Amino acid sequence: MARDYAARCPASPLANAWLVAAAIILAAQGVAAQKVRVEEEVEAYPTESVDLRCQFIDGGGLTKLTQVSWIWEPVDGQRDNIAVFHPVYGQSFPNLSFKDRVVFLQNNLENPSIRISNLTMSDAGRYTCEYATYPTGNEQGTTTLIMLAKPKNSASAVTVQAGTKSMVVARCEAADGKPAATIKWLASVGGNHSTSTTNGPDGTVTVRSEYRLVPTATDNGREVTCLVEQRTQERPWVHVLKLSVEYPPSVSIEGYDSNWYVGRSDAVLLCLANANPAPTTITWTSASGSLPETVVVEDNKLTVRKVDDAVNTTFICEVKNKHGASRHQLTTFVIEALEDPSSAGVVAGAVIGSFLALLLVAALIAVLLTRSRRQQRRGYPGNGDSMATGSGGGGSNGGDYGNKARLLFSSCGSGGGKNGTSANNNGPVYTYREGCDATGTLTEKANNYHHHHHLHLTPTGNPPTAHDILLCGEMEEAERRKFDLDDSMEEEEERYDQFGGVRGGGNMLPPTYHAHRGHGGEEEMDAYLDDDMESQRDGSVISRTAIYV
Repeated sequence: MARDYAARCPASPLANAWLVAAAIILAAQGVAAQKVRVEEEVEAYPTESVDLRCQFIDGGGLTKLTQVSWIWEPVDGQRDNIAVFHPVYGQSFPNLSFKDRVVFLQNNLENPSIRISNLTMSDAGRYTCEYATYPTGNEQGTTTLIMLAKPKNSASAVTVQAGTKSMVVARCEAADGKPAATIKWLASVGGNHSTSTTNGPDGTVTVRSEYRLVPTATDNGREVTCLVEQRTQERPWVHVLKLSVEYPPSVSIEGYDSNWYVGRSDAVLLCLANANPAPTTITWTSASGSLPETVVVEDNKLTVRKVDDAVNTTFICEVKNKHGASRHQLTTFVIEALEDPSSAGVVAGAVIGSFLALLLVAALIAVLLTRSRRQQRRGYPGNGDSMATGSGGGGSNGGDYGNKARLLFSSCGSGGGKNGTSANNNGPVYTYREGCDATGTLTEKANNYHHHHHLHLTPTGNPPTAHDILLCGEMEEAERRKFDLDDSMEEEEERYDQFGGVRGGGNMLPPTYHAHRGHGGEEEMDAYLDDDMESQRDGSVISRTAIYV
């Protein structure tokens, strides 16, 4: 009937507001009436100790305390007194499981705090400090004891064989922890994991996690990481695992360079195998069944001591482990023997030596030809050629001149000079051709110059100028080259002396120079001739660049 009335007549909003206010007032009165002060929650670990604090608060001092008791209420079980204190009768520990592990910290009613030692996981629960008072009756406060357990963490890889089915390759476990731990996996192999929990009799929890994938040979040695997080740990527990995947061998042969020629020594082949576990046997054979006599085998290494036609075959390497066997074959080709490197070296040395000898001979011939051409250009006279110098007032001819006569800048005429020579070094210029007249007077035969000049020179005639001489037809070589001054003047003077010239009036044949015509015109040539004059010991002045015409 009351339910029907409540359903038909719901409470008004004003009535609800009054109910809420009344609840708040009752709660405030309860807080104000709370006279037993305790901690709401404490944490502890097995084998450790914990202090449960309790204090009675009497604002007016009108409450009389009779005794205090500690009551334990397990998580699953009934309430039971574990410790009692009476100011007259003293302490009492009714529960035998706590008798030797519980003590009062202070022997008075106002502060009946206790200490529990050698805790176990089963000690977890609610502990109530209860006062018997007058005139208000019993007063109490409750503390919850939370027992924590650090998990025992472990992780391991599971050895598996490569295949096509998903299987467990790693495990991670957090055992006997409270509260329960959380397990995570970090991996790049593309697997997945599953987790399970088991509760212990003392309230602990064991968490297990398994990592699964379809294992292949390439997964062997790859890493996966297990992380365990739990309340008692300051940071996650981390463990890195390397997967162990077993598989049959895969084989390859290396070392063949396609250069096995007849006579080659110590040609090597290597049999390389990838397997887990490691290969147990490695066997070398050939296509004919047995290996040639020149072949030596040591483990995975095959050595051909001397290459011949017998090793022109196919070599086979077979590798086995507990999961199976695999083989690989390689065909070798023997080619013709290469040329002996020592003989090739001798031939190369002979060719290079001959080439160097030819270069040396060619260089010597070039030097000789060059010197011969220089002597020809300088125009040294033969042994039968001779030359006489005229002196002013009484010089005599020493003999006929050769085909080419030297251009002399000498002083002619009489007066004042020693030995019949004039003191003036700038005398007339004479050109001499072979032959004399009947009276012994030097004469000039006609010469053809480029501009059809005909020069006739007598002792009393006007001498040709330097410009006329340079323009004559006999100066073709002078037009092609400038003055050839390859050697120093000292060397020319030495040659001058070697020709047997007699300084001071004897017969002499001075060194010869070829003059090269420049491009500067007449002014340039005149300036050059002025600088070209050189005084001789016999008083004459000659040019450093004499010309044969």
